[in-house]
Amino acid sequence: MKLTKMIAGVVFCAAFAGMAAAQQTVKSQKTESTVEKEYLSNVEDVIITELATSPEYDNKLVALQYLEEAVNEGRTSPDIVAALQGLAGEGVTKQERTGRRVMNNFPDIRAKACDLLGEVPSEEAKSTLMVIAQDDKEPMVVSAAVRSLGNIGLNSGNEVVNMIAFIQKKYAALNPTSSLALEILVAYEKLASTVTEPADRSTMIESVTEIASNYHFVTPVRTKALQLLKSLQGKSTGKKSK
Repeated sequence: MKLTKMIAGVVFCAAFAGMAAAQQTVKSQKTESTVEKEYLSNVEDVIITELATSPEYDNKLVALQYLEEAVNEGRTSPDIVAALQGLAGEGVTKQERTGRRVMNNFPDIRAKACDLLGEVPSEEAKSTLMVIAQDDKEPMVVSAAVRSLGNIGLNSGNEVVNMIAFIQKKYAALNPTSSLALEILVAYEKLASTVTEPADRSTMIESVTEIASNYHFVTPVRTKALQLLKSLQGKSTGKKSK
């Protein structure tokens, strides 16, 4: 009986030691895996940064492909955000010139970067998009910046709505573009809940009214403006629009 108990005890100790060793191996593997992932992520960030800052247009396109994949997977490191910010300002906030010619004026690169920044809700992304929306001369880029500002949804002190209203006035006078007007309306819809002060809501209502009454815009855009106007006016009086 004693011998049987001793054997059982030895077997139990051996099994326990085996389980502990197995658990330690699993922990070690997990640690190694985590370190490996972090290392690969850092290497990828370096590659993306190199591609994004390259003077070659094709390299910037490849950088955007990597960046889109990273954003879709929820990997938004400071290097990723910085690369997007740089590409969003390519040819606007950062210019490379030969004589008077801007060599890195790539509107499609800027527009795509602006769209991806809209998937990274942060004050940094918002600030970059506001600069691009005000300074860029290409309606397609401005449209992307406005669209992303609406997606991010940050509007402290009504600064975003006021800026969008300014853009609406500028382009309505210089270059009325239906696609931009539509993006402005969609952004207003998304930001409406952030506008609480009557004076701030009046700014938005005035801007939407101007779009609704501007016959340079196609009918669907003006129709959407009228629908949004009814909704905003209903909220401003505390009544639900029918």
